[in-house]
Amino acid sequence: MAIEVAQALTAADVAAVRDLAARVAAADGEAAFDEQSLLNLDGGRPVRHLIVRGGTERPDGGARAGPDGGGPAVSDGAAMSMPDDGGSVPIVGYAQVADGSGEVAVDPPARRRGIGGALLDAVLEGQGGPDGPGGTDDVRVWAHGDLAPARALAASRGLSVVRDLWVMTAPAPTKVPSQTEPTSAVDGVRVRTFDPGRDEQAWLTVNGRAFADHPEQGRMSRADLEARMAQPWFDRRLLWLAEDVNSGRTLGSMWVKISDRVGEIYVLGVDPDAQGRGIGGLLTAHAMAAFAARDLTGLELYVEGENAPAIAVYERAGFHRARAHVQYARTGSH
Repeated sequence: MAIEVAQALTAADVAAVRDLAARVAAADGEAAFDEQSLLNLDGGRPVRHLIVRGGTERPDGGARAGPDGGGPAVSDGAAMSMPDDGGSVPIVGYAQVADGSGEVAVDPPARRRGIGGALLDAVLEGQGGPDGPGGTDDVRVWAHGDLAPARALAASRGLSVVRDLWVMTAPAPTKVPSQTEPTSAVDGVRVRTFDPGRDEQAWLTVNGRAFADHPEQGRMSRADLEARMAQPWFDRRLLWLAEDVNSGRTLGSMWVKISDRVGEIYVLGVDPDAQGRGIGGLLTAHAMAAFAARDLTGLELYVEGENAPAIAVYERAGFHRARAHVQYARTGSH
């Protein structure tokens, strides 16, 4: 089948990919792409887009051979298939690669035709990337929800799990007066809300130190922060900074996201030099108080499965592991 590769998408294709993501989420009960991947659709980061359009696979389910008769045909996006009526061909498969991480999604009605496997192979082989086919062994691929079909596809390519990202959930806290204001305190630490135009660099600094070894949070830039602040769900009153009362130095932060009546602990980070003082618990108390003051249906958060200290904080707050997203890579590439 023909796989188009592009560094940027047209507005029509951005809309088509978002529609595809919505259909996949409705069918699978899991989002096809993470937040950063959806933000990447509009540009701003070096990204590789891989697209399969309807009609580029054989009706019998087989794939059209590439120019050498072997693998899928890959184009640079310049020659796009167009239907007879002049409209754009619907996107039935899409993959994105950025910062060495990939995601793949196939339209539910177009599954079991080899589209997912062809896109995965193209991602793993670096097709359309700077190294060309076969040029990389270190691309990691997310499987959101760790669903059985994704496990089977990964196993067929000899991939192993290299990351386990937990989704932890909790019931919405009961709204009672004693819960609407945090009661926890840490000596020498004050907590205040984020001030746009003043606190961006302080937040980036403490977040970068807290997540220095994290593949996504550790790369957060000013542009990434501003892109999130521009989203409809952003509320500066739900982003707190913990500061040293004497020096004013930022020691940690808690960012809460509320969407569709679900409260999410979006980012909780504590400076390594300030860990062990109870700052994570203090910030979590502020988040839980904010949740209790709102009419929510439930709470959720994401945490690395190997981050035992953070998991302990969240379990004390009433969260439990509900499901996981896993990341695959070739054996020996992690």
